[in-house]
Amino acid sequence: MTEREQKMFGISVEDIKAQYMQSLTAKFSGNEMVVMGILSDCQELMVAKNHDYPNGGPNRYDEQIRKQLNVAKFILSEMMEDKLLQSNSRKVHAV
Repeated sequence: MTEREQKMFGISVEDIKAQYMQSLTAKFSGNEMVVMGILSDCQELMVAKNHDYPNGGPNRYDEQIRKQLNVAKFILSEMMEDKLLQSNSRKVHAV
């Protein structure tokens, strides 16, 4: 795992692909459902944060939420790239 991956995601890009994008949820429901699950996890972390720190202040959840949101954004970007490649492939075959 690179330093950039550690700072952004907390895990490597390869691990994101293996653990999230090749998961059973992804295979049966699609990566859209994987992203929705990550966002739900972030919501739960926000509730836990507000419970543990009702008056604000530094806490252990902010960094975890940030990294999970970055994982969701990475998956969305991969989905967009795949869609673009498929679209371009169809255009080449149509010519």
